Amino acid sequence: MDLEMLEKRAAVIKQVRSFFDSRKYLELDTPLLSLDLIPESCLEVFQTERLFPGASRKESRPLWLIPSPEIWMKKIIARHGVDIYQICKCFRNGESEGRLHNFEFTMLEYYTMNADYMDSLELTEELFEKFIKKSSRKPRTNGSAEAQRTQREEGDCCYSTFDRITVADAFLKYAGFDLFETAAEGSDAMAAQARRLGLEPIPCMTVPQLYDLIFIHTVEPRLKGDKPVALINYPAFVPCLAKKAADGKTVERWELYWNGIELANCFSEETDPQKVKEFFLSEEAEKKRNAVAPHNVDHDYWKIFNNFPKCSGVAMGLDRLIMALTGKRSIDGVMITIDNQPISSPPFS
Repeated sequence: MDLEMLEKRAAVIKQVRSFFDSRKYLELDTPLLSLDLIPESCLEVFQTERLFPGASRKESRPLWLIPSPEIWMKKIIARHGVDIYQICKCFRNGESEGRLHNFEFTMLEYYTMNADYMDSLELTEELFEKFIKKSSRKPRTNGSAEAQRTQREEGDCCYSTFDRITVADAFLKYAGFDLFETAAEGSDAMAAQARRLGLEPIPCMTVPQLYDLIFIHTVEPRLKGDKPVALINYPAFVPCLAKKAADGKTVERWELYWNGIELANCFSEETDPQKVKEFFLSEEAEKKRNAVAPHNVDHDYWKIFNNFPKCSGVAMGLDRLIMALTGKRSIDGVMITIDNQPISSPPFS
């Protein structure tokens, strides 16, 4: 990475900090290591160990590098209930190599109290206005020109930095079928739609797995454009820790895409301790069946949700944001990676 890119990267991080500091969010600096992790069946982790002075390696303590700071940040929320953010390194093992992935990356994560996912979307739009020229925005309201003018004169926010589309509408537009009607018919109907789209589903795939297959190969590649796109209202049949929406079919979740790059994931955070416990148990069981790198789980972690405030959290890949802002084609162009470092002397034997 050349000096110009280092300076651009530093400027973006500085602007992000300034944005949250000006809104009185508390910046955290939590550990990168943990004795246990939140079970997430979709990812693998890195294990290390702590060696104690004078003790044998058999007496070492296993530790894991965090895949996100969520495990620490939610403990702070449960105890203090304040708006928080953090910029930190995260680590995910088994990541596919490519222009959008690296096993070590920088995450921006922020939580807003007494807020839901749409509040977080508006906050994230305000953050992006730091980087996107106002002239590129268009009116948010669907009202008349007179209504738009009145809103501007009254000082209301009537501009949108993001386009917005529901997951259901995206499937109808890009995959050509009604997602919820087809999912209700079962996996055979979903598999038939996948084959119609030229995909080859594996036998016995579940509805959520078929949803992922179609989404990744048919819908996600179409979420391109010069303007960021917020994909909102994910199907409830895909398990996650977002609150269920009033319609009963969706959860309060959005993901943000820009020029085909997935940048962020947001929930209205689930606060029901029993639902959190059930989700963790399900994910832990799945992890035990399939994980290459298993880890310890704190089986009492769900108890922090006995006193957990209403809030919404966003996790954003900061390297990807910088990549999108600078027009780079690969994440390697905006971060210093191990693979880019010259190999020096061999390790001690």
